[in-house]
Amino acid sequence: MKQAADALQSGSLGQDIANFGLFFRRWLANPLQMGSVVPSSPALCRRLVAQTHHAPDEAVIELGAGTGVVSQALLRGGLLPERLFVLEIVRAMAAHLRDQLPGAQVIEGDARRLPALIPHQWHGKIGTVVVGIPLVLLPFSEQRRFIDAIEAVAPGRGFILYSYCVTSPLPYEKHGMTAKREAWTPLNFPPASVWRYTPR
Repeated sequence: MKQAADALQSGSLGQDIANFGLFFRRWLANPLQMGSVVPSSPALCRRLVAQTHHAPDEAVIELGAGTGVVSQALLRGGLLPERLFVLEIVRAMAAHLRDQLPGAQVIEGDARRLPALIPHQWHGKIGTVVVGIPLVLLPFSEQRRFIDAIEAVAPGRGFILYSYCVTSPLPYEKHGMTAKREAWTPLNFPPASVWRYTPR
């Protein structure tokens, strides 16, 4: 009880409630754009940070950042804000992310247009692409558009995708990719896996 009171006093609990409310409203507006009805847990965020790699001259891209909990974890993990590109298709969420992630490159737009949205000087200098978009819900042709867009800015790198599926959420062999489940966390709701997909 004291921890909850302390959290409320510090503002962190209030922020968590606000994040959940924003996230839930977006889910109600378009469930197919959201992988879950609640934001990613700290346990899942830690696993995503551990699987995100970049050289000193490289950047990281996050697709479908939601309320920004994964983005904030990446920044706490040592990623410089100016080397984080965050794409969000919903205008209200993008505005929220700009408030939550000062210094980060928050871009409002469709991830399928990634090559046009990421400045050309960063093409080929992306260490990891983190995907929070529920690609499993999309038809094969739309999955292919996302994968091709990622390949255009991060050739040969592939991407990591967090998902609530027990098995691979993508038909990776049909996409000409290899797949590896890098991490799993039962502490997320629902339990989540981190998958790494790499062009074969």
